[in-house]
Amino acid sequence: MKYTKEQRLDIGRRIYSGEISKYKAAEIYDISYQTAREYMRLYRNVNHLPPKRGRTTSANHSSISKIALESKDLETYQSMSKEELIQELVKARIAEVRLKKAFCF
Repeated sequence: MKYTKEQRLDIGRRIYSGEISKYKAAEIYDISYQTAREYMRLYRNVNHLPPKRGRTTSANHSSISKIALESKDLETYQSMSKEELIQELVKARIAEVRLKKAFCF
């Protein structure tokens, strides 16, 4: 099957985000495992994202999901006091360090 660039990027996004595995994408979209991997790399390169390092554990996935759910939009930050903003900055820095440690191994 021939997919457009947008479709390939969407497949790559699903793989990169962990929504589906390369093997599942190959099965769903009737492509090879290697093609699915190339779609993920295409998505990663187009969006200037870092390569994934090894396998992440379910604990890493849950912490990443938790951080993503805790992210707030601009309007929420605009309504916060200075102390609340400092607290959010500290939380963000802690989360960043934790993620760096999780991906170093």
